[in-house]
Amino acid sequence: MNAEPLLNRIAKMFAEHRLEVVMVGNAAAALHGGAAGDYSRYRLHVRKTSTNVKKLKAIAKSFGATILKPYYPVSDLFRVVNDDQGLQLDFMARLHGINSFEGLRSRSTDVEFGEHILKVASLSDIIKSKRATGRDRDKAVLDILQKTLDEQEKSKD
Repeated sequence: MNAEPLLNRIAKMFAEHRLEVVMVGNAAAALHGGAAGDYSRYRLHVRKTSTNVKKLKAIAKSFGATILKPYYPVSDLFRVVNDDQGLQLDFMARLHGINSFEGLRSRSTDVEFGEHILKVASLSDIIKSKRATGRDRDKAVLDILQKTLDEQEKSKD
């Protein structure tokens, strides 16, 4: 599946609503050349403010989606879902292993999609978060992601 058209729409929507996010998770890792991601599900780190919650509601409306607040005791999550489009955007206000949104953002990479930019977490931050989460599905990709990061760092030398 080519995720670029959907990522173009997502980046455009974030720009139109002026929502600042950093993409994390497997889709972000895939953009760094790591493990393949699920290209209908995106995880995004966002500051939890009343203004951003309003923006999330507007984005959900723009996608014809529903915004849900699933109960996960270890995370602060807002999920935007449109089953007809196969779209799931998980907005997390807290990310395991990451101390601040500002720090994550400062280490992120800008990736162009269409006329807009999406910030993508550094591969080292993605690995750090997956290690801190400790879920089996996160542990399963750590070796691949670490190998990708090691190869990238080696090629810089």
